[in-house]
Amino acid sequence: MTENEEFIYESIFNQVRMGFLSIDDIKENIMEEIEDNEFEDEISEAWAFEKIDEEYQKLLQESKQWKSPTDTEKLIKAFDELCDQNIIALHNAGYTTSDGEYEVVEVERELRENEVESDGYCFYHEQDLARAIDPENPSLYIAFQKVDNSDEETTIGVGNKVAEVLKNNGFELNWDGSAKRKIEIPGFKWQQIFDEEGRDLQDYGEVIDRMIQ
Repeated sequence: MTENEEFIYESIFNQVRMGFLSIDDIKENIMEEIEDNEFEDEISEAWAFEKIDEEYQKLLQESKQWKSPTDTEKLIKAFDELCDQNIIALHNAGYTTSDGEYEVVEVERELRENEVESDGYCFYHEQDLARAIDPENPSLYIAFQKVDNSDEETTIGVGNKVAEVLKNNGFELNWDGSAKRKIEIPGFKWQQIFDEEGRDLQDYGEVIDRMIQ
């Protein structure tokens, strides 16, 4: 593969493995990416679509060996429990930490419009997720904080609550108990296949509804 093909292939690998998009959406995204980077002369639609289909078939084969509950299923359960405990818990919140913080503030705003104020939040973003699908050294980092908070003790309190729920769902954690570091789940393996009929983990309206009830 050329350097540009490797760049596009990595994007294909990530989008297929993350399982948030349909194959049609991934194909559309990849063609846009090829055009945006002006790779059209080097990378054909046929090559890109073949790689997408190959990666999807590989993932389908691998999924037959997955043991339930997967790390992904355990994380979904933990995040649901955190929402029930009045902690905003968002899946795949943007691409960076600042994106995730923006998403959290939007959720908090809607909660407050419904006379609910959260006790804190946690999330992982797309760059975190890319680490969790790394076959060599998978792990997942979880950010935590409370909206409009600068008190370190409050931040650590949120971190402790998030850590407790994660541990109760079978995860071993790497976290020094400080407000400065994210909580790491070492060895976390993200295992998910897109399902048209399945739950949309990025439907934050569902988080709001859960926390308002």
